[in-house]
Amino acid sequence: MSVTMKLGQLAEFLGATLRGDAEKQITGLATLQEAGPAQLSFLANPQYRKFLPDSQAGAVLLKAADAEGHEGDALLVPDPYLAYARISHLFDPKPKAVAGIHPSAVVSADAVVDATASIGPFAVIESGAIIGAGVTVGAHCFIGARCVVGAGGWLAPRVTLYHDVRIGQRVVIQSGAVLGGEGFGFANEKGVWQKIAQIGGVTLGDDVEIGVNTAIDRGALADTVIGNGVKLDNQIQIAHNVQIGDHTAMAACVGISGSAKIGKHCMLAGGVGLVGHIEICDNVFVTGMTMVTRSITEPGSYSSGTAMQPAAEWRKSAARIRQLDDIYKRLQQAEKRIEAVTQGGKTSSDG
Repeated sequence: MSVTMKLGQLAEFLGATLRGDAEKQITGLATLQEAGPAQLSFLANPQYRKFLPDSQAGAVLLKAADAEGHEGDALLVPDPYLAYARISHLFDPKPKAVAGIHPSAVVSADAVVDATASIGPFAVIESGAIIGAGVTVGAHCFIGARCVVGAGGWLAPRVTLYHDVRIGQRVVIQSGAVLGGEGFGFANEKGVWQKIAQIGGVTLGDDVEIGVNTAIDRGALADTVIGNGVKLDNQIQIAHNVQIGDHTAMAACVGISGSAKIGKHCMLAGGVGLVGHIEICDNVFVTGMTMVTRSITEPGSYSSGTAMQPAAEWRKSAARIRQLDDIYKRLQQAEKRIEAVTQGGKTSSDG
């Protein structure tokens, strides 16, 4: 799909200040380094400013301060990256789904599918499921019994929803994601694991996005709950009965153990792990590969582990870490000897 828009139209769409030729034709988006004369680029990170003078971009999204000295056409906006995010949808080549049910799809007689929804080839929709207006269900998706997919949802091919998964409006779920799988619940009887039935469901709010091959387990009793506007990257594991607050975002390979509760507007970087049954308050940022082993009650940034260093230095640090217990014991003994000498001196002085 080819899209062409005039620079003036883009300025109007963004509410931007236009500096340059309003009639210039823009056919796509590209980086400062790669953009051509018919493409729009943006400068959001100061470290890329060095590429601006030599950029061949037809126009650039810029803050007013960054536009000083720039001779080319520009759209002046307060936040170029946010403007880029908004305008990217105008040039998105993703095919548009056609309303209707593909002949190869299997749809239960008592499922409810809105006439404006698109059900792709070999999709399966089971008994009692409800598919809302404008929903796209991609090829080979499985929608289990009594599931609800709210209006405007987009399910890429091969998404699996087990039974009793309820999804809000405008939710995006990428390929391979599994919602409502049975959580890791077992009781130990004399060394033998006995399975616990997972009888809860999964509830997603509006405007949620779920990445490729991410898994969200169903609740053991109550539902696993994902709030409005939550964004989950690829290959994330959300265990049973986890609760995630509105507009929290998680990068790839995060793992959340059962019954953990995460607040609103939190950010978890790649590879973060949370133990079960803890709570994270609102507005917390956890840096990459951090292992969170206790609740966090104060907003802010949290880290664990060690940063990268040359391997030889890291081995020395690791050896010293193994010595910490011995060093601590020797320090305690030294403190006791110093205390004994100090106390003895006081006693002698008093006499």
